[in-house]
Amino acid sequence: MNIRKNLVIHNDNQEHTVKKVAVVGGGLAGCECAWQLARAGVAVTLYEMKPHKFSEAHTEEGLAELICSNSLRSNEFTTGIGLLKEEMRALGSLIMEAALACEVPAGKALAVDRAKFSEYVTRRIAERENIELERREVESLDAPELEDADAVVVAAGPLASSALTESLMKIIGDNKLYFYDAIAPIISRDSVNMDIAFWGSRYRPEDDDYLNCPMNEEQYKAFVAALLEGEKVVPREFEKEIHFEGCLPIEAMAERGEQTLAFGPLKPVGLEDPRTGERHYAVVQLRAENTDKTAFNLVGFQTKLKYPEQKKIFRMIPGLENAEFLRLGSIHRNTYVNAPKVLENLELKNRPGVYLAGQITGVEGYLESAACGQWLGIMLAARLEGKDVEEPPAETSLGALLGHLRTDAKKFQPSNVNFGLMPGLKKRMPKKFRKEAYGERAREMFAQWLERAGKQDA
Repeated sequence: MNIRKNLVIHNDNQEHTVKKVAVVGGGLAGCECAWQLARAGVAVTLYEMKPHKFSEAHTEEGLAELICSNSLRSNEFTTGIGLLKEEMRALGSLIMEAALACEVPAGKALAVDRAKFSEYVTRRIAERENIELERREVESLDAPELEDADAVVVAAGPLASSALTESLMKIIGDNKLYFYDAIAPIISRDSVNMDIAFWGSRYRPEDDDYLNCPMNEEQYKAFVAALLEGEKVVPREFEKEIHFEGCLPIEAMAERGEQTLAFGPLKPVGLEDPRTGERHYAVVQLRAENTDKTAFNLVGFQTKLKYPEQKKIFRMIPGLENAEFLRLGSIHRNTYVNAPKVLENLELKNRPGVYLAGQITGVEGYLESAACGQWLGIMLAARLEGKDVEEPPAETSLGALLGHLRTDAKKFQPSNVNFGLMPGLKKRMPKKFRKEAYGERAREMFAQWLERAGKQDA
């Protein structure tokens, strides 16, 4: 694939006034956004509150600190994240540059030495022309230090300070800002065993937005027992919470009694198997996650089970024995906005000139956050020069991720990049070739887009 290595928005007119942008947050999204703006000739002040103040999870002084894992996941182009890496590299990503410079062996995945990675990004930001690093907390979007900026980018991450969070709440409304994440797993439709699962809705028999996986009594009791025994993620001190009744972890519901799930999210009421007329002991429902119905989430399955446990236990569900997980479940503290309601091209609808980047927008994952910041930097640099940049197609990883932030939902939730966010394939093919087809299509569409964008920039 012949891809231009860098897409940079330039202005050849040297007489123009230099634009100024304030970027709040020195994590992956903030650093990537600042880098792209600086490359385009925009003067950036990057604010990072460390070392004067640390969040509950951060411990090191450097920028782009990796808190959880040191893995940046798969390199395979047959995955959404593998494609995203390719696209970020083609757009001149600082984070990908750092990752490749600090790589440690991890098979088909990309993993990094955390300390070296942070040191690399910190050094490159410090050396970069057009970036001034300010080590202090920005407590409000009305702070005096932001007044002279032509635009402000908030990339404070899921653990944004309470003062900045409160300021954001005043602008968008507290009902559009979430502090706790309860996420159910998403699986590929192709991996569901349709000899067992059946279509149907409890209250609308004609509805085919739900797939149903039936359980007999023995299967149900074995499943509940496995939930109770499964190894769970231990919450950090600041994450210990009182669960809302509407988003209890499925294992917490199981702890309330063996029949709790059978009278809750797994109740079989109204779900007779249309092939046999049988009413089962319990039924797990899968709800369509996208228009093309290539991805389904497990209804009511928000969980604190560790990832390997989720795969093992949830594959006990009849029909999901070979389930391919596009996203695994979680419950953790996370500050993010209802992006489809409050953002327009990553800009706050209620405060023009203020943009959000990274996990606070509703993307999930290290590289997804960085990619969001990267795109905002490219797009904002162009906008400040009175130009527009065509957004990558929805068939690409970056385009699919940005599309997720526009897609309205009854309950908007963060997502990592996966093929379920992309339009479905328009042709039928054997299951084993579909991932490769998604990957090839994404590569082709991205190359075409990049060529168009380069011509526009010339």
